Amino acid sequence: MADNQLDIVFTAPHPDDLEIGMGGAIAKLVNLGYRVGMVHMTNGEPTPRGTPETRMKEMEAAAKILGVQVCEMLDIPNRVLMDGPESRYIVATALRKYRPKILVGMAGRTPGASPDHYQAQLITEASRFYSQLTKWDDRFDGTEPFRIDHLVYRPTRIAADVTHWHTQFVVDITDTFDQKIEAIRCYKSQFDDQRIKGLEHYVRSWAGVEGSSIGVRYGETYALPRLLGVTDMVSLLGDWQIPPPFKQEAKPS
Repeated sequence: MADNQLDIVFTAPHPDDLEIGMGGAIAKLVNLGYRVGMVHMTNGEPTPRGTPETRMKEMEAAAKILGVQVCEMLDIPNRVLMDGPESRYIVATALRKYRPKILVGMAGRTPGASPDHYQAQLITEASRFYSQLTKWDDRFDGTEPFRIDHLVYRPTRIAADVTHWHTQFVVDITDTFDQKIEAIRCYKSQFDDQRIKGLEHYVRSWAGVEGSSIGVRYGETYALPRLLGVTDMVSLLGDWQIPPPFKQEAKPS
């Protein structure tokens, strides 16, 4: 593996989106020994509460807590983020540079929040395709084409539409949930004491709901735009964590 090659890349429009939505899985994968990258499409500014310099420092602090090997902020303007050729070129260039096997992005149209979220989904989908295009290297700073095997979505709970996913799975983030919360707290410019209390309640509540669906304390739900191919069903399914309604007999040693 090349020095800059990653196993998996997580991308979203603004610094703090990845930490809020996917921080548990990001830290989990790092702890499992994978090379993980976080790619923020914009710097999130201007906002009423921050500055570009502040957001950069907060992003770097959050990435350090999560332990990722790469954290990059791309030079796409915030507030006018739109799916189109230029944005696709920029994101695809990063993907061709890091050459991950898996790409993870947000999913869902959020009319009650920033329209950047849905535009980022479209850019992510297109950039994955663009990253493999040949005879077009001049659009991607001379980087070589690369095919990303898997596109994974992190559906947002505030999406306006109910999406049917071919495959969904929940990552147990019980052991990394505290890291996720600590990373979110790095964004002090965006979340004062009152706002962070509300956000932590939201994050903890949904992580509890998603975790309880598989019998663990905290989880994050992810989805695939296709069916999941399985060779070893027994290894995939493993032990079911929800206890039975009867006394479980101890297994003989």
